[in-house]
Amino acid sequence: MNTLEVIKNRRSIRKFKDTKVPHDVIENIIAHAAYAPSWKNTQVTRYHVFDDPVVKTTIAREHTLGFSYNTGTIEQAPQVIAITAVKGRSGVEKDGSFTTKKGDSWLMFDTGIATQTLCLAAHEYGVGSVIMGIFDAEKVAELLHIPENEVVVALVSIGYPDEEPKAPKRKDVAELLTFHE
Repeated sequence: MNTLEVIKNRRSIRKFKDTKVPHDVIENIIAHAAYAPSWKNTQVTRYHVFDDPVVKTTIAREHTLGFSYNTGTIEQAPQVIAITAVKGRSGVEKDGSFTTKKGDSWLMFDTGIATQTLCLAAHEYGVGSVIMGIFDAEKVAELLHIPENEVVVALVSIGYPDEEPKAPKRKDVAELLTFHE
């Protein structure tokens, strides 16, 4: 597949086969995601993969803030990746000051780029994924024993797809694009 085909054909997958993604495949996906750009090349994104059914059920039923749509997606996925970011680096100078008025919010941008890169790389390996943001990040961090210097930004369910969703309608380019000349 070429880059544009991957971008156009990758879909959010919420139904997975029971087969776990082998560790070496996940390592290859993360190796590609590591090429995502980041603020001053800080590379703040970290990936915590878990597959324990008890942990998945606890997160799905107790920490998705009542958003039942994510409950089934997390429980049914063979594996879930907690995407985290190292605090205090992205958007922050060596002296601790912020480079711009955006403060340290650059970590969300950097982690978003890395997460999308992960999903595109996963698609290339035949692995489906869906990015989820509705959950209690602090409780998930506590349950997974995430280091205190990291913040949980997203959860990504992964596995081999058991569905082929069609692309939703996209807005017309004229609605999305403005030229300022």
